[in-house]
Amino acid sequence: MAEAVPIRTTSSILEEMREMEARILRRAHDIFSGNGIFGRDLENWLQAELELVWKPTVELCEKGDEFRLEAAVPGVDPKNIDIEVTPEDILLKAEIAHEHKEEKGTVHICEFDSGKMFRSIHLPKRINPNKVKAEFKNGILYLIADIAEEARVKKVKLEAA
Repeated sequence: MAEAVPIRTTSSILEEMREMEARILRRAHDIFSGNGIFGRDLENWLQAELELVWKPTVELCEKGDEFRLEAAVPGVDPKNIDIEVTPEDILLKAEIAHEHKEEKGTVHICEFDSGKMFRSIHLPKRINPNKVKAEFKNGILYLIADIAEEARVKKVKLEAA
């Protein structure tokens, strides 16, 4: 059974994106300071981004007058997912925590991530932020967003004079 996920409308996600970019920039600088090798700015940035942010895979489709977004977020509790929408963007966030319990014994390999999930999806057409629905089922987050009336293609009937 699918579980409903709350959605928050916001005027802009720009500030949150700037904060995340600043965190990545600081970490990339730390990586550079540690190795001191010039000319690896992109590699340092990508390493910092990989360390700080988990970006779930997504698929965005347009069907009729709505967008359908699927995001793979296995192992994330739907109560921990924060969804923010603007007319142009959808922002998915969550805190991911994986802990080792002593009763498990000695952990030899662990590939579970901990940290922040942060994914921004810029939409090709404006949506109505008040008409977005989200559900979570089997590790997949499903969002349906109505395309804003002014962004929809309208057919005009040609009348002969």
